[in-house]
Amino acid sequence: MAETKKFNPRSFAVIGAGPVGCILAAFLAKGGHKVILCDVLPELVQPALQRGIVIEGAENLQAVVHQVVTNVDDLSKLSPDVIFLTVKAHALPLIASSIEGFYRKGMAVVSWQNGIDTEWVLAKNLGKDPVMRAVVNYGCTLVKPAHAHMAFHHAPHYIQELSPESRAAAMGVAQILTGCGLVTHHTEQIVSMVWRKSIMNACMNPVCAVTGMTMAQAMNDPIVFEIIDALVKECVKVARVNEISLGWDFYPYAMGYMRQAGNHKPSMLVDLENRRRTEIDFMNGKFIEYGRQAGIETPFNQTLRALVKAKEPK
Repeated sequence: MAETKKFNPRSFAVIGAGPVGCILAAFLAKGGHKVILCDVLPELVQPALQRGIVIEGAENLQAVVHQVVTNVDDLSKLSPDVIFLTVKAHALPLIASSIEGFYRKGMAVVSWQNGIDTEWVLAKNLGKDPVMRAVVNYGCTLVKPAHAHMAFHHAPHYIQELSPESRAAAMGVAQILTGCGLVTHHTEQIVSMVWRKSIMNACMNPVCAVTGMTMAQAMNDPIVFEIIDALVKECVKVARVNEISLGWDFYPYAMGYMRQAGNHKPSMLVDLENRRRTEIDFMNGKFIEYGRQAGIETPFNQTLRALVKAKEPK
């Protein structure tokens, strides 16, 4: 992955056939690339190989992937050049351990996910060289297997490598994604971007999950909005005391962004409705962790995490 060497991946694996992964796999396949879609549930991946992945909403397309597998270990025989992780963050330790078993030098592993510090979970097993972190700016839900609705698409997306030696590879991945229609920019400020997005996720996701409201309903309810507002300010305080740059105008930007999200159910609400474990520990849990690290109280984040945990399946 030396910076002077052009990165020309031949095949891509997308681990996770939820809406985020389906959209990514469909765009890559539509761009003419060899795509392997992986998920433990066969019923989620099979339609992607037969009729193809269908995307409707803000973007409309249909594309057939090259191959599907139902076990991460199966990727060892296929040896993809780039692996995108689109699974829930709590699944990362197990998946990173599996990838470690067949990782080879020159392979890139991209956290295409929500949450804070997901890239470091991967780096713990794989080291920094292959790991990249992305910030994804589309909202989506799964209508049925391999059929996603894209509520909004606010490109560009962003990507950055963890190791300076992998800069050219990260730029190459960004160029490929852009060529497929998912406009992606290489950045040197991924930590700031992750935190900016994570603050909005940590404010909208748990509130909607607990109330059952869509994002638009929560933002337009004057009482519920007070909770969102307090969460934003608390998260901003945690970021600033940890010297994470958000920009002087982050608060009005965040409020404007969330008001444009529309009548969309965020992923945490969908997870609870389907009795799945949520990503609360990589969202509000991280603000609690970083707040504690800096000696900052985080009562709103602690309350929302406790309420979501109470509703999670045991």
